[in-house]
Amino acid sequence: MSDSKSSEAETNTNSGQRAKLESLEALTRFCLDQAMKQGASAAEVGCSADQGLSLTVRLGEVETIEHHRSQGLGVTVYYGQRKGSASTTDLSERALAETVSAACRIARHGAEDPCAGLPEAELLAKDIPELDLYHPWALDAEQGIELALACENAARSYSEAITNSEGASLNAFEGVRVLGNSLGFLHGYASSRHSLSCSVIGESEGGMQRDDWWTVARDPAELEAAEAVGRKAAERTVRRLGAQGLSTRQCPVLFAADVASSLLGHLVAAIRGGNLYRKSSFLLDALGQRIFPAFVHIHELPHLPRGLGSAPYDAEGVATRARDLVRNGVLESYVLSTYSARKLGMQTTGNAGGVHNLILDPGNEDFDTLVRRMGTGLIVTELLGQGVNIVTGDYSRGAAGYWVENGEIRFPVEEFTIAGNLRDMFGHIAAVGNDVDLRGNIRTGSILIESMTVAGN
Repeated sequence: MSDSKSSEAETNTNSGQRAKLESLEALTRFCLDQAMKQGASAAEVGCSADQGLSLTVRLGEVETIEHHRSQGLGVTVYYGQRKGSASTTDLSERALAETVSAACRIARHGAEDPCAGLPEAELLAKDIPELDLYHPWALDAEQGIELALACENAARSYSEAITNSEGASLNAFEGVRVLGNSLGFLHGYASSRHSLSCSVIGESEGGMQRDDWWTVARDPAELEAAEAVGRKAAERTVRRLGAQGLSTRQCPVLFAADVASSLLGHLVAAIRGGNLYRKSSFLLDALGQRIFPAFVHIHELPHLPRGLGSAPYDAEGVATRARDLVRNGVLESYVLSTYSARKLGMQTTGNAGGVHNLILDPGNEDFDTLVRRMGTGLIVTELLGQGVNIVTGDYSRGAAGYWVENGEIRFPVEEFTIAGNLRDMFGHIAAVGNDVDLRGNIRTGSILIESMTVAGN
């Protein structure tokens, strides 16, 4: 496509999204008005419209192509501290009026909850930052197929050891979301998210292995090249061929960056308001305690331009802001919505719906340096199963990766379990790498833990 045609297409797309945004704002106002006319003391409405292209190719053939569109509206009303919610995918005025009525009927018969209600008005977002989240991809199915095939072909031609493929998948998504409430908040914005992934199977005398790679971004121009994604998937697969088992032992464990983010996910779960007020977290009453080494700094940066977790406000309209969760190893804040904050006698942290660009500050060492620093131990590149107990902190998951001796990778390993307790694991982080994985809402480099139990043969 020429520059002039590309610019024209972008202009048309942007104007189309503006029209959609204005339409959803009008529907949101209509529902809020209906709720107040029916006697609600407060109301909140969320409305969205999405569209996208998803396709998969496998072994050089197209497997699936999906053009998808969806829309929906949810309304929550309050009669004092009684709450009712209803939703619909039919955005006609008649359907919306019926949805509001349904929510009102539920609220009238609901039980009083002293913590129910909208956020405090002064906490709602007022000055909305421009976060550059919307980059539509002018991609038709034929162009998408061409990219996915290039990705898979690069993987399949990488080595004769690659004998099969689970396919390459491409997704292009864009949508508009609007949020409004009876406190006068009404705002919406468009966003996009695009991805390309590939998974292949390799074979040797020692058996078969599979691995994958993927790239994701708000802006399609920031995606890795299709051929690079395919080659990385194949390279990772070939490196795993000939994997061996391990005997049971204690040793240092280095979590590669793309799996290390799961450790921070467990932290978020442990300090989420719902788990705290239900007293189902191993970090209950841990605020102000040192739970990491002093060099650990974990914080949110919700206003990063084009960030995958960026948002000007949370799911309740509360303004998001940069803030520390852990500083100098000390837990300084929880992850709270309005409701969970009230249950705990605290104030919302702007995290209704989750965290926004959670970042563990990297150290100065790259991955290879961390491997040499570990000396003898285990690199984990894949985690299996869900053996994590947030109530106790007990951690036990199947894993695969590489065994290291004298600072060098010796051979791939599989079919073992790594175990410990999350509080101990957090407290014994030896280093964080500078190989930060940017492909998600949680950003961290590789994490080296001093010692864990490896349960093998």
